[in-house]
Amino acid sequence: MTNKLVTLSELAVGERVKIAGFHKGQAAYRNKLLSMGLTLGCEFTLTRIAPLGDPIEIAIRNFSLVLRKSEANLLKLERVTA
Repeated sequence: MTNKLVTLSELAVGERVKIAGFHKGQAAYRNKLLSMGLTLGCEFTLTRIAPLGDPIEIAIRNFSLVLRKSEANLLKLERVTA
């Protein structure tokens, strides 16, 4: 059984997700995401959301990364169940 894909806006702070793929569009920025460690199957935790909702901070591979929501929305995400 596969998990339902979720969007970034559906996540709460502290929730853990896995990258299931990438949405089409902005190939150049997709390559930047890949170079920052956001690769297929990688897990991360949403750690902070700015007061106005943008940007967001995630904890991934033992470091914190801040992304604009528009950039992070290129990711297809699955919730990680404990």
